[in-house]
Amino acid sequence: MKLLLHTCCAPCSVYCIEHLRGEGIEPVAYWFNPNIHPFMEYKARRDCLIEYSKTIDLELIVNENYGLREFCQKVSNDIENRCQNYCYRVRMEETAKYAKENGFEAFSTTLLVSPYQKHEEIKAVCREMAEKYGVAFLYRDFRVGFREGQAKARELGLYMQKYCGCVFSEEERYRKYSKK
Repeated sequence: MKLLLHTCCAPCSVYCIEHLRGEGIEPVAYWFNPNIHPFMEYKARRDCLIEYSKTIDLELIVNENYGLREFCQKVSNDIENRCQNYCYRVRMEETAKYAKENGFEAFSTTLLVSPYQKHEEIKAVCREMAEKYGVAFLYRDFRVGFREGQAKARELGLYMQKYCGCVFSEEERYRKYSKK
């Protein structure tokens, strides 16, 4: 199966890639994350994934779109629902579209590994985009391997981010610490 795997970061990809390879599926990683801010965070995650992909002989396609202005415009009216209304949607749509246009049989995402993401909403958006673009969505609940993947990422010295990606998730992270 020719699978395009939307990849949010190297640490989240560790378990997903190992699991898929264990099934006999060789994914092609796809970096498209215009929701990650500020730029140095975006760059750190992108560059770490580029280097990691080389060490595991993983084909990686980098769609370079920092996207700060569009992100701000799209989420400013509904910041609380930004994940499902923009962040998941824009990334999964671009992934499904790229998969269809480039001969992939299916697509999936490493977002499905995180217990901190809105899993059911990600699945729903992926299914919607699969139907819209006529390409299969390969669903796997990778969450069972989240801790294992994170531990291995630490062992490998991969850059470990402290928040989901957007400036609002970073704000939420600091707000949690200040309440403690």
